[in-house]
Amino acid sequence: MNHSAHIALGLSVFLLACETPKGNGGEDQNSTLPPLPNGGQETPKGNGGEDQNSTLPPLPNGGQSTAQPPTLNGDNHPTVGAIERFDPAFNSLIAPNAKIERLADGFDSAEGPVWARNSRGEEFLLFSDVPKNIIYQWNEEARRAIEFLKPSGYTSPRARGGEPGSNGLLIDNQGRLVLCQHGDRRIARLGISLSNPQPKYEIVVNQYKGRRFNSPNDACFSKNGGLYFTDPPYGLEGGMEDPKKELSFQGVFLLRRGGELVLLTDQIAFPNGIALSPDEKTLYVAESGPNTRIHAFNVKPDGTLENGRIFFNPAALKAAGKRGGCDGLKLDTKGNLFATGPGGVMVLSPAGKLLGLISTGTRIANVGWGNDGRTLYLTADSLLCRIRTRTMGAGFGIE
Repeated sequence: MNHSAHIALGLSVFLLACETPKGNGGEDQNSTLPPLPNGGQETPKGNGGEDQNSTLPPLPNGGQSTAQPPTLNGDNHPTVGAIERFDPAFNSLIAPNAKIERLADGFDSAEGPVWARNSRGEEFLLFSDVPKNIIYQWNEEARRAIEFLKPSGYTSPRARGGEPGSNGLLIDNQGRLVLCQHGDRRIARLGISLSNPQPKYEIVVNQYKGRRFNSPNDACFSKNGGLYFTDPPYGLEGGMEDPKKELSFQGVFLLRRGGELVLLTDQIAFPNGIALSPDEKTLYVAESGPNTRIHAFNVKPDGTLENGRIFFNPAALKAAGKRGGCDGLKLDTKGNLFATGPGGVMVLSPAGKLLGLISTGTRIANVGWGNDGRTLYLTADSLLCRIRTRTMGAGFGIE
């Protein structure tokens, strides 16, 4: 995601668990917004929400919203945001009483959450702060985010601005951390154990036909070890106009297991988030920028693409005043998409129907499954949040 216009909201990461409780202990608040069709009502967001007391036009399919002002409940984390329900099927994925936990704040622009496991068998969440050039680890026991790796995406001693750090993070089939490195304009692998992290990187791929990438943004692995990734210009200091830009396009690529690099398409203006369906028959690519939307492609046996189409256009959400654009996305084992977009995380059926919306009140850049596969982590601008689900993330097992 392009975060260059964001303002740093803090010089350090700090816990929100010590916030003074607000509201009535996290219970739903009465709405002053006009009713949505089909009997749903959107309720004001809590502290930090951008739409409180707004008058949004109704969404086309109606919806129900559960407001969550920040609060404390025993040892629980503060809750925040709202959950909007547009289809009864959403209840099978997100329980009616589900809450969005607000874990930590103070990041410049959080991105790329991934669940990792080190050689000692310890499991934890990692995520990027792109402008700060840092990867953080969420430490559940300490109830705080701690610095895990720096520099994460730009290793040159020359000072630079923009978004130099790592963006998308993923784990390969050997348990190694793979990073989309904006500043170094490559995809790299951490060349040392996650038990003793140090910024020692091995290049996975850094150029196409002798020309350096723009700034690899997000990636996913196929079961046979193929690496699909996107390459928008957001890590270049000058963006599209940067004189150091070497490619005349923004591509979607496949790095085959044997090392062959294939350009799959150069027809998406700003390719961003990317994910495969559980059966690997469909590749989804989020497009950010002014024409934000989600594309879908059929995956041929050789890994290349055909039958490109618009899977979901969030124009109705934008018309309803929802902020943000399509960015990171993940799938569950049933093929439902949890895709960031206008208003938060859009939960979409395999047929492209909008089932519900998970909103933190801030733009959400990316999501990632963690813990037992039923917890969804949200990197939302300055925030790290999570929500417990009734489904299971793809790659965590079969229900």
